[in-house]
Order: sequence, then C-alpha cells, then structure tokens
Amino acid sequence: MIHYHGTPIGGTRQDAARLLAGRHALVPFPRQDDLGIVAEACQSFVFDNGAFTVWKKGGQVDVDGYTRWVDDWHRHPGFDWALIPDVIDGDEDANDRLLEQWPGYLPGVPVWHMHESIERLQRLALSWRIVALGSSGQWRSPGTPAWWKRMGSAMDAICDDQGRPQCRLHGLRMLDPAIFQSLPLASADSTNAAVNGGSISRFGMYTPPSAGQRASVIADRIEAHTSSPIWQRESQTELAL
Repeated sequence: MIHYHGTPIGGTRQDAARLLAGRHALVPFPRQDDLGIVAEACQSFVFDNGAFTVWKKGGQVDVDGYTRWVDDWHRHPGFDWALIPDVIDGDEDANDRLLEQWPGYLPGVPVWHMHESIERLQRLALSWRIVALGSSGQWRSPGTPAWWKRMGSAMDAICDDQGRPQCRLHGLRMLDPAIFQSLPLASADSTNAAVNGGSISRFGMYTPPSAGQRASVIADRIEAHTSSPIWQRESQTELAL
C-alpha cells in the first residue's frame, strides 16, 4: 500500500523537506506550495484537482488550468497519476462528462463518490485501472457506522468471492489505520501529518520539539500499518456496529 501525505506541510520549509523526503505525497492544484520539495525529495506523488476545497469553501475547479498543470508534470519519473476533475456532490452524468473530457494520454484516476450509485462504481471498476473512493453526501465522514455500511456495500459489489477488488482502489481521506487496515486499498491519502504536526496537545508530556518532528512521528505511525489484502465480508457487520 502507498501512503500519500497531503501537502502543503506546515512549519518551515526545512520541516516540510524533512517530512516529505523519501515518502509519497499528494499535491492539490490550489496549493502547490511544496511541489518543488515533492518533485525533488519524494519517492512518488499524485495530483489532486482541488474539488474538496471547492466542496468546502465554494467556487469552481479550473478544469483547463488543472489539465495543463498535469500535462506539464506527468512526465516526471515520480508522477503516479492525477485525480480527474469531479464535482463531489454533483450528479453522475456531470461527473461522467468530466471523465469523457479527460485527455487519454494523461494518467488519470476517476472518483466514485459514495452518494453515487453502486452501478457507477461497478462500471468504473471495469473500465479503469485505478478508481478513487470519495466520501460524500450522507457518507461524508469516513469511519462512522453509516459510512462503513455503505462502504461494505461498495466492496461487496466490486470484490470477487475471495475478496479481491476488480481494480486498484485509492481511498480519499482514508489514510487512517482504523480504516485502511480493513479495506483492500492500493493507496490512500490524508493531511493528518501536515495538519496535526502543529498540534502539541495530542502528544501528551513527551512532545517532539518541532512541528516537523511531530509531523514525522505522525507519518511514521501511519506508515507502520498497511491495508488489508482482501475484503472480508464477515467483518462488515462488526465495522458498522
């Protein structure tokens, strides 16, 4: 499993470099602050179109600008893929049209939003090598009982009798061992290390002295775990309780 840490990283640029060196990163289109460090120091990286920021704060994704940005960077040896522009709470037809507009030569990954139909997920899993799973609608908060019930239905639909998914799966905002250890994800991302490196209270009395060190501790703790190799259907009821 690949653990992608969301950027930008708080603290000094030295803190960012120490955290990102040798790791995997996700760079959002609206905040490219750490792209130089990512391109030089990370093992690999992916691009995010900024739909989550738009969803939270309003606005509109600059699809043309984002596509040009991906085109400029996709030949970098560390570039893995880019999330294809999407509307998180949009309808399926609108998101399908965005997929149709994506240039075929750019390594893109479509997003299935959990409020969308299971049928769309099945269709994407059959057509794309990688599909990203995004929390949305009434299932916008990863890890809740309702979220697990919906995710269980999704996994049941695209995993075979042995629990193997039809395609590689990426978990958006799912880089939490409590989540990814129960799912057959090829990768996941979160901004946990970037956001919480500035927090002192979460470390108790033995606190790493700098934000960069705290972020590195968080990232190390996450990376000590990996995803489940298969989807275990019998665990669905337990997770949803």
